Amino acid sequence: MLVALTAGLVPAFVFAPGPLATNMSSSESVDQRHLIDLLSASFVDYWNSGEQSLTPDLKQVVDYWRCFHVVKALIAATLLAVLIALGVLLWKAFVRARGLTAGRGVPLATASTVVTALSMVSLAAVMANIQGALAPLSSLLTMLPQHPPHGALADTLGQVRQHLADYPNADGRTPPAVEVIVSDFSRYHVVIAVAALTVAVVITGLSVLSWRMSSRTEASDRRTRRIFRCFGLLSALASLTFAVLAVANVSTATEPAPALLGYFRGGW
Repeated sequence: MLVALTAGLVPAFVFAPGPLATNMSSSESVDQRHLIDLLSASFVDYWNSGEQSLTPDLKQVVDYWRCFHVVKALIAATLLAVLIALGVLLWKAFVRARGLTAGRGVPLATASTVVTALSMVSLAAVMANIQGALAPLSSLLTMLPQHPPHGALADTLGQVRQHLADYPNADGRTPPAVEVIVSDFSRYHVVIAVAALTVAVVITGLSVLSWRMSSRTEASDRRTRRIFRCFGLLSALASLTFAVLAVANVSTATEPAPALLGYFRGGW
């Protein structure tokens, strides 16, 4: 059942968010090229409006993108739960199957490892889509054409770069749109920092638990002790990785303008 759920959720993660987001946001159905065209045109109009509030066209695109990421986050979270349950069953089966030959034990260990790796991928997908759902404008900005723009979009991006280079303007001449995108970009990194820190704390707890379980396991049960120690070591390394990710995003969140300027200059 868990394998069947995994097989169904993976394509759902790819194909379901677009149609569901269209229904949730009352938007017209769009493909990626159409979405980029809508974003480019609506972003130019928003910049030229001189207002802080998003224009109706840009708001519609942002609402669609928020719903898109909400759907993807829910599917990814469901997939993560399924993979965790499947991984636990597989590792338990591997530990208990002491009498299996190498020809049968290796595939079981391989399957357990693959499912564990897929769980980490699903966790990353959950985090990324929560980030996109809570800061959809910044997520959308990554879709602005990366090739040299032309026309109104080129003029708009040039003005954005100029104001970001001077941000914050001491004369109080910073356009409202710049304040909005800087604030959203800061929130974009705060979200992932909080998520990464939370995951780091949870994984640290799992690492401690694994080492304790290893020490409580009988010395004669070498396979179980070895598995717990591997989990403890890998969990510690993963926790450190997420902690570094949290610190890096906190740094960007406190000074978002330089990083945002770097994106508009062609980086991210």
